[in-house]
Amino acid sequence: MNHLRNLRPDEIATLRSQACRADDWNQVWVPEVFDIEYVNHVRFSGVVRLGAFRKVFTLPGGLVKHSGLRHVTLHNCTLGDNVLIENVQNYIANYRIGDDCFIQNINVMLVEGKATFGNNVEVSVLNETGGREVPIYDGLSASLAYIIALYRHRPALIERLRDMITAYTEGIASTEGTVGDKVKIVNTGTIRNVKIGDYATIENSARLENGSVNSKREAPVFIGDSVIAQDFIVSSGAKIADAAKIIRCFIGQACQVTHNFSAHDSLLFSNCAFENGEACAIFAGPFTVSMHKSSLLIAGMYSFLNAGSGSNQSNHMYKLGPIHQGIVERGSKTTSDSYILWPARIGAFSLVMGRHHHHSDTSDIPFSYLIEKDDETYLVPGINLRSVGTIRDAQKWPKRDKRTDPDRLDMINYNLLSPYTIQKMLKAVDILKNLQALVGETSEIYYYQNTRIKGSSLRNALNFYGMAINKFFGNSLIKRLEGTTYCSMEEVWEQLRPTESKGSGEWLDLAGLILPREPLDALLQDIEQGEIASLEDVECFFRLVHGRYYSLEWTWAYEMIERYYGVDLRSISAAEIIDLVRRWQECVIRLDEMLYEDARKEFSLTSMIGFGVDGSNKEKQQDFEGVRGDFVNNPFVTAVQEHIVNKRALGDELIERLKPLV
Repeated sequence: MNHLRNLRPDEIATLRSQACRADDWNQVWVPEVFDIEYVNHVRFSGVVRLGAFRKVFTLPGGLVKHSGLRHVTLHNCTLGDNVLIENVQNYIANYRIGDDCFIQNINVMLVEGKATFGNNVEVSVLNETGGREVPIYDGLSASLAYIIALYRHRPALIERLRDMITAYTEGIASTEGTVGDKVKIVNTGTIRNVKIGDYATIENSARLENGSVNSKREAPVFIGDSVIAQDFIVSSGAKIADAAKIIRCFIGQACQVTHNFSAHDSLLFSNCAFENGEACAIFAGPFTVSMHKSSLLIAGMYSFLNAGSGSNQSNHMYKLGPIHQGIVERGSKTTSDSYILWPARIGAFSLVMGRHHHHSDTSDIPFSYLIEKDDETYLVPGINLRSVGTIRDAQKWPKRDKRTDPDRLDMINYNLLSPYTIQKMLKAVDILKNLQALVGETSEIYYYQNTRIKGSSLRNALNFYGMAINKFFGNSLIKRLEGTTYCSMEEVWEQLRPTESKGSGEWLDLAGLILPREPLDALLQDIEQGEIASLEDVECFFRLVHGRYYSLEWTWAYEMIERYYGVDLRSISAAEIIDLVRRWQECVIRLDEMLYEDARKEFSLTSMIGFGVDGSNKEKQQDFEGVRGDFVNNPFVTAVQEHIVNKRALGDELIERLKPLV
């Protein structure tokens, strides 16, 4: 904006002739070169600063409108250059509006009092009655929210984090709202105490109150038809549209909330997609998806979830109120009409089918099916490791990361096999073997955490988990030794030596961020003691530990390989490494063959039912292949075949490099 000046008497006269009025013309400031002809039917109140009106806007259909002011009341507003504001039924008050904005046909837009724009709003996540409130702020990450919501056993930590968010909120609180550059607001009702970032589009929305629309040029936000939002923060790249309603919610980067979805007291982090249904007091980690009208997610924590139609949970047993909560760990799915009575905890990458009332905890039995039979919960451990759907999910998540903002709030680890899941498999193997020892290896049914496990399922699970554990340890070992020709075993031992002192012990999943407990505990202790006192430092820790994931992972894998295989990596022989590589090859190929056979089921005669509706069996086959393609050329099937070839070659290549050292 150029240097501003007061209006000249002739300009005041011209404005009056153009049906403009002012409480005090001396409080209207304009640029040296004032495009007065584009200001008509305007009432000025308080201090108003105008920019230049030079550019035109070309609307859909080819209509051209020149920037300017028409039929609007402005109170205490500062306008950038080339703004078009017209047909404001009430007024715009206490706003600083950026360059090249298009504001048309709105009811009212104002800031009243000292606004915090949705920051420090307390979201009663997980427990509807309170106790796990998360105060939201513009830069909230899933990992920080996880700590605030779940670490209530450390009250000093929670108090410190609350103080940091309060301090941030006080720093951005203002009696003046902002609208960034190149913002479009049209056909919208009430906008009250909302700050709006660059390149945002707000179109046909009903009401926005006490919130932030953190749009950016790299990642614009779209808020569409009939949206109602109150006490909210919407992060960059998000889309809220089609009569969605969000009350006391944080919407993460690249989230989509559309088609009449309603949510209150919920945290929806990066790349979530919600349509048609309802969310109440949920913690939706990255890639939580619910698309169906009949689905209700309530009082639960999820991430990488796919909720089937009619999925439902209950947090109320009609005694002391809606006080119960549940956790569905990363990568799980709920089938159509599934139901879980909280409290319950579902292990990572599990499938929930049917109705479950018995408060199961399967967190130490990942990659499982929970199936209802005769009103009982049957657990099928490890079966999801051979499911083509599980692998497809792991491949699709990185491709579906729609974040275009270079400043990413959530640190997301997509790895299917990680220290987090492998430690659970190791624990699962111990649990299942203990059950065998206690009950007997020939038992038909085993009981675990209010579930039933068939004897055949238990024995298969030990096989599945064993293959996955071997696959992970082999992956880590081969990755560590890749790309180097060794002249002696001393060089191999040196290459194997971990470069990180931390990484051993338990690993955690902080809503997408996988990390060791040890550095996290150090961070939390530093926060409690006041050595870390800013949100920037906390979020910086998450970024740094995420960037060091593979070196931290190797520290853990190094220790666990020694323990699992009974070897000493400081003096391991080439022959022992070759043996581990061959074991890895065998497990990888066996798992891939299982995936191959699982994929084949999608091309069976049963899958062809409904194809070739008026034709012969041959035409049925042709119709099916015309729509779905054939099995041999299916992209996933060919990828599995290539994976088998590549992994065999990768192992053979390392073996050849090590043979001279045998």
